[in-house]
Amino acid sequence: MKETLIKNIEQQMCASLNNAQNQKLHEVLTYCLYDVTITTNNECTSNVKNDNSTLLENFLAAKHVEGCSERSIKYYKSTLQKAITILHKPFNQIETEDLRKYLSDYQKINNASRMTIDNVRRILSTFFTWLEDENYILKSPVRRIHKIKTAKLIKETYSDETLVLLRDNCKTTRDLAIIDMLASTGMRVSELVTLNKQDVDFVNRECVVFGKGSKERPVYFDARTKIHLLNYLNERKDNNPALFVSLLEPHNRLQISGVEITLRKLGRSLNIQKVHPHKFRRTLATQAIDKGMPIEQVQRLLGHQKIDTTMEYAMVDQQNVKVSHKNTLVKV
Repeated sequence: MKETLIKNIEQQMCASLNNAQNQKLHEVLTYCLYDVTITTNNECTSNVKNDNSTLLENFLAAKHVEGCSERSIKYYKSTLQKAITILHKPFNQIETEDLRKYLSDYQKINNASRMTIDNVRRILSTFFTWLEDENYILKSPVRRIHKIKTAKLIKETYSDETLVLLRDNCKTTRDLAIIDMLASTGMRVSELVTLNKQDVDFVNRECVVFGKGSKERPVYFDARTKIHLLNYLNERKDNNPALFVSLLEPHNRLQISGVEITLRKLGRSLNIQKVHPHKFRRTLATQAIDKGMPIEQVQRLLGHQKIDTTMEYAMVDQQNVKVSHKNTLVKV
């Protein structure tokens, strides 16, 4: 309890003192409280949950102002609320060992993968770094918890044959237009469902989408997509401004879940595994790099802030690696 009190005082003073003064404060407190016995005040511990919740709400508000999507904010909130419930400590008293045990227990109880645990670690790191930046804590306890190594699996892409099968077996012009838009633009499904008819420039075969952080970027589609999209729009009788709407009345804007369910059903009918919107995006990135598009251009096409993210999406064709290797060998 004594160590907790000392740490709490240091946290409160950290914004007013430099490193040398903080160190001196620690030495003085340790010396002065050496023979002092400290007991817990139950009234203080009852406020732990409220204090933590207030800080969490402030953090989420900051993320909202920064332009984080509602989906990301919900993920932040659920992950951190889980930590609040289990740790049951004021954030300024949580130590590295507490978080290591929390992550270890989380993995065992939920049988979670390393990737999931690293995602939790990342969220904790973001949150405690924010607390440090805002002078709520002296130093983030996540600093000494390093990135968790995960196995890098080669994620699947659609083959040319699979894309042809998916297109040829669409039951509606809408579904065909959706597949063409995803395959030719590489846009996110969240970007697809927010598009309006007026956003599409058919003359130049391009449209502007709103990506993560509400950032605009142009994406481009091919002639086949233009034809199928116009066919779909010409068939529609509704007045909804959305580019894609539900098949049934009142023809509301199509949601992400609607696209996912449609593609999943199509895949199952053809006995094709893992048919989902994001796979089109990965396929385009892979094909673009495979055909010689500079990685920086692929990055802009996909709307990635960091080029490392683009590299994770794009899987270089192994056959081309083999050919390039053969061409670089010195012939004897």
